[in-house]
Amino acid sequence: MELIFPTVIIILGCVALLLLLQWKNLREPPCIRGWIPWIGAGFEFGKAPLEFIEKARIKYGPIFTVFAMGTRMTFVTEEEGINVFLKSKEVNFELAVQNPIYRTASIPKNIFFALHEKLYIVMKGKLGTFNLCQFAGQLTEELHEQLENLGTHGTIDLNNLVRHLLYPVSVNMLFKKGLFPTNKKKIMEFHQYFRAYDEGFEHGSQVPECLLRNWSKSKRWLLAFFEKNIPDIKTYKSEKDNSMTLMQDLLNVIETETNEESPNYGLLLLWASLSNAVTIAFWTLGFVLSHPNIHRTIMEGISSVFGTAGKDKIKVSEDDLKKLPLIRWCILETTRLRAPGAITRKVLKPVKILNYTVPSGDLLMLSPFWLHRNPKYFPEPESFKPERWKKANLEKHVFLDSFMAFGSGKYQCPGR
Repeated sequence: MELIFPTVIIILGCVALLLLLQWKNLREPPCIRGWIPWIGAGFEFGKAPLEFIEKARIKYGPIFTVFAMGTRMTFVTEEEGINVFLKSKEVNFELAVQNPIYRTASIPKNIFFALHEKLYIVMKGKLGTFNLCQFAGQLTEELHEQLENLGTHGTIDLNNLVRHLLYPVSVNMLFKKGLFPTNKKKIMEFHQYFRAYDEGFEHGSQVPECLLRNWSKSKRWLLAFFEKNIPDIKTYKSEKDNSMTLMQDLLNVIETETNEESPNYGLLLLWASLSNAVTIAFWTLGFVLSHPNIHRTIMEGISSVFGTAGKDKIKVSEDDLKKLPLIRWCILETTRLRAPGAITRKVLKPVKILNYTVPSGDLLMLSPFWLHRNPKYFPEPESFKPERWKKANLEKHVFLDSFMAFGSGKYQCPGR
C-alpha cells in the first residue's frame, strides 16, 4: 500500500501535466507540422509558398503556424494580427532577419547588431526624398550609355533587356562608376552568378549552404568580386563633383565601427537593389504594354513633356516626373501586385491575437502579396488599376492604407 500511493500520485501528476500542456497547445494557433522531424512542412511550403499560405488561411483561418526547417512561422492575415505585427513592442525585426542575413551574406551576428541601425540611418538619409534629385542626372546618363551599347535594332527578351540596362546602371551608381564589367565574357559571368544567387536567395536564407551547391558557388563568386574591388571603391572620386557613392558612405561606417573592410555588405546591397529594381521594372513594362490605353496615354504624356522621341538625348528631372503621375501610379500598382511573399518579426514575449497566444521564439509573418489581394483593402485586387493611386497623397510620400510592400515601422525598406 505504501508503494502504491506514491505511484498513483506520480501517475496523476503526469496526467495533469499532459492535460495542462494540451490545454496550453489548444490556446496556440493551429500548427501545420508535416511528418518529418526538423524539416516539418518544409517540402510542401518550399514548393509554392504563396499558394501554401493562401490554402492554409482558407483551411485554418486568419492565424496559423507553419513548422518548417526547425522554425515556427506564425502567419497573420487579418486586422488584429496585422496590428500586433506592426505595433507590438513584443516583436522584433532585427532578431527575425539576423539568421537569414548570416546565411546569405556571411555577416556574423555581433557585426550585424553593432552596425545595422547605423547603416540603416545612412541609407535612409542617402536615399531620402531630398537627396533623390541628385541621382536623376547620373541615372539618365547611365541609361543612355547602356542603351547605346545595345544599339537601335534587333530583338531581346524583355526580362533580359531590363537586366542588361539595370545591372550596370545600379552597380555603377551605388558602388562606383566603371565597376560593372565591360568585357562581354565578364558581363555574362556576372549575369550568370547574380541570377543564380538571386533565384536561390529564399532557399539560401533558410537551408544550410552545404545543401545548395550552385547557390553557394554564386555567393562565393560575388563575395570575391567585392573583396577584389573594395579598395578601388573606397578611393573612387567622382569626376563631376566630390559626392560619395552609397557604398562609400557605408564602408566609412563599417571601417569606423569594426576596423574591417566588408565585402559582405557589398553583396547585401547588390542583392537588395537589383532583385527589387529588375523585378518591378520588368513587370511595370509588362503591365503597361499589355494595356494599350494606358500605354498610349503614357506615351502621349512623355511626348508632351520631352518632345518627339529619338530627337535628342533627354534629361529627366524630378519636376518632369511630377508632370507624369500615371507612370508613378503604374509603378506603385505593379509593386502592389508583385509585393514580397512575406515579411517577418521575432516574438520576444507571448502575444495574444484573436483567441490564440503566439509563443515567444516564433517568427510572426505577414504576407504583403496576399494582403494586397484582399478586396476589403483593394477593390478588384487582381486587376491592374493604376488610377486607384489617385487617392494616395504621393506628394507627401503617403501610400494607400494596407500597402505593405516596403514593410512598416522603424526599419521599413529605405528603397521606398
